[in-house]
Amino acid sequence: MNPQANQLTSLSDILRCVVDNCVKEYDISGSARELWLDPLVPVKIEGNTFVIATNIEFKKETLKSLYLPYIEEQLKEVLGVPMKAEIIVDDGAFYDNNARPSVPTPEQGAVIDKKITYTFDNFIVGPCNNLAFAAAKAVSKKQHEKYNPLFIYGDSGLGKTHLLSAIQFEMQKNFPGINIIYTPAETFTNEFLHSISTNDVESFDDKYRSTDALLIDDIQFIAGKEQTEEKFFHIFNELYNQNKVIVLTSDRPAKEIKSISDRLRTRFSSGLIADVKPPEFETRLAIIQRKAELLNFVIPEDVIDYIATKLKSNIRQIEGVVTKLNALYMVSQVKPTIAVAQNVIKDIVSDHQPIPVTVDKIVNEVSKIYNIEPEEMRSQRRTANISQARKVAIYVIQDVTGLPYESIGQEFNGRDHSTVVYAIKSVKEEMERDSGFRSIVEDIIKNIKTNQ
Repeated sequence: MNPQANQLTSLSDILRCVVDNCVKEYDISGSARELWLDPLVPVKIEGNTFVIATNIEFKKETLKSLYLPYIEEQLKEVLGVPMKAEIIVDDGAFYDNNARPSVPTPEQGAVIDKKITYTFDNFIVGPCNNLAFAAAKAVSKKQHEKYNPLFIYGDSGLGKTHLLSAIQFEMQKNFPGINIIYTPAETFTNEFLHSISTNDVESFDDKYRSTDALLIDDIQFIAGKEQTEEKFFHIFNELYNQNKVIVLTSDRPAKEIKSISDRLRTRFSSGLIADVKPPEFETRLAIIQRKAELLNFVIPEDVIDYIATKLKSNIRQIEGVVTKLNALYMVSQVKPTIAVAQNVIKDIVSDHQPIPVTVDKIVNEVSKIYNIEPEEMRSQRRTANISQARKVAIYVIQDVTGLPYESIGQEFNGRDHSTVVYAIKSVKEEMERDSGFRSIVEDIIKNIKTNQ
């Protein structure tokens, strides 16, 4: 996000930040931005629709076909609520933009939620996370000899990513020029596989072996991927032997990542293991109050108590409720009451990805483990490797989404009900016979559910 956008108090501010985010997130070129996005003019927010004007019909159609999904996704990021974008042709908007309405100013009690930098200063410490916090802070000062590697684990939404980001922020501030790599394990895996396909593993090795600090989020993702595990093992050893900083996060203790190799599991457990637990009531209160302060948003005490009582196990959801309450007030002047908070909590807790997105994620995940293309899994090919991957994907889809067998079959080139039943039965039987195979399947399911 544009660092100058510290407070977004107008429609123009919102649109500018949406455009900045689109350019950053989707690698939109400078010339494309200049031609298509920068000339856009915000018109109004009407309900859950953000109306944007362009001045030529041709531009409108191109914007709708190429950029509309990106704009809507980033509107949700910036405003904290799902928003539709409507693109209209309006020459007058380009001459009367100053007359367009603004959203409430900070003095009126609300600002837009930004992608706030995660630091130690805005991390709420409590009994649930004090060890992980103290260790992360020591590592950020290069006092990591006793904590290397630092392995932080806990359920999704409890602050593990916040701590990694805080370590990166603090080290960059204290040690200018330091080479830090902070990446999700999924990105590490994809980079490695790409380096193999392009015959450029040497560049991949140079990048990771030359870092001063390696911060990997969701390390459990590499479990069961033999080539990736092997590569990470050697990189880990080299960095460890050079006393470089290594911090890993996971959704479970290393000993419970069943499908990872014993030698990696041993190394993950050789330093300090720190867990983050669901926050206690007092910590939840502090999280809500701190989030509201960052938004310059006033929430009545009874509403804060209500949110802290209802949401107990996920910090991300707690902050999401505050963000959405703020957005509702900003967009529609809906004041934060217990009744409003009740509806927002219901929306936040049930806000899962659409089933088609989840199905694609499952197919992609399984395809990586079996080293085949997703299209091959959905094809009519029946080689042993492809057939096995297809069965596993069918089993996981049924477990995670609960889709009817007929619908699952349609995802795989129209296979019938009996084929799906057979695939699920085969996987169940093999899981009973082979504990290693069962661990791989269970890890896939857990990864998908964690990232829904």
